[in-house]
Amino acid sequence: MFKYNCLNPISEVGLVNFGSDYEETKNIDDADVVLVRSARMHDMELPEQLSAVARAGAGVNNIPLELCAEHGIVVFNTPGANANGVKELVLAGMLLASRDIVGGIEWVESQKENPDVGKQAEKQKKQFSGCEISGKKLGIIGLGAIGQLVANAATHLGMDVYGYDPYISVDAAWNLSRSIHHIQALEEIYRDCDYITIHVPLLESTRKMINKQAIDMMKEGVVILNFARDLLVDEDALVEALQSQKVKKYVTDFANPTVAGAPGTLVTPHLGASTEESEDNCAVMAVKQLRDYMENGNIRNSVNFPNCDMGRCGTEGRVAINHRNVVNMLSQFTKVLGDAGVNIADLTNKGKEGYAYTLIDLESPATAEIIEALEAVDGVLKVRIVK
Repeated sequence: MFKYNCLNPISEVGLVNFGSDYEETKNIDDADVVLVRSARMHDMELPEQLSAVARAGAGVNNIPLELCAEHGIVVFNTPGANANGVKELVLAGMLLASRDIVGGIEWVESQKENPDVGKQAEKQKKQFSGCEISGKKLGIIGLGAIGQLVANAATHLGMDVYGYDPYISVDAAWNLSRSIHHIQALEEIYRDCDYITIHVPLLESTRKMINKQAIDMMKEGVVILNFARDLLVDEDALVEALQSQKVKKYVTDFANPTVAGAPGTLVTPHLGASTEESEDNCAVMAVKQLRDYMENGNIRNSVNFPNCDMGRCGTEGRVAINHRNVVNMLSQFTKVLGDAGVNIADLTNKGKEGYAYTLIDLESPATAEIIEALEAVDGVLKVRIVK
């Protein structure tokens, strides 16, 4: 029996995918797996038996990835599960920034006691009219699950779409419309586009990538949209650019004291992936990944260990080993098994930066002595009998 703990409310649509071999515990100290959305885990003490953490969403800034890896805890996320919800909000953001819909609504509300509001509206509407997005140039930085959906949808709205992503996957490339221009230099996006939207992870290399230098390259009256992470933008420089009207509008999903109420900003309260459908999709994907890991040892969409898939075990036993990515590990594992007289039916080993993962199918079940011997190998972080 496996026990799972939810650090945040997780959609029941996802949780029902746990089978009868799983039960919920309210105490993380008893959990084999954890599901989380926004709860901060950096200050938590990780229980020894914890095997996996699943983030029901894409961002994992709230999870101590290195600490988890050092404890042999696989961290999953759910890329793409909330992509449509974010895509729709990005499109709404472009429309709100193009035509002063919010300002118009607020003006009408201010005139609610005016019996001539209809006549006055005809006189006032020009100041809220704005422009159409059809025919405008949209630059998309990052063509992952969300970026590609935004790109394809924008082409159907008549926009001229330019995409930049030096690390674009083959699948993402296949999913993109042929009409999208693939840009090799980020400066082209800054220089040529009327609208710029960011869809990249927060890394040291992307932190404050939209800074004063980048903004100076942009067109006058550019609209910048950020539904990825607030720290991708130097918001102090951005507010200055709004004040000088270099930037027409800044649309962001991340409220903070710098942008909340600042002139020219449209700030939503982190609504991107907050639709019922997105939360359901993320929960279903998270639970399925946890089950596949716990029951089969397979890893899919991990952010701190390599992906690895050997399907279902068809032999008498399977052992999963989380370890550091150093030389001579496999030979030590096979020696332990050979000394115990256990034959290996199949084996796979995958590495990802400083960490690695090995799955071994055995022709006889692993004993407690074998597990103890594998755990004693220098560099091994966690050993688990899958079957």
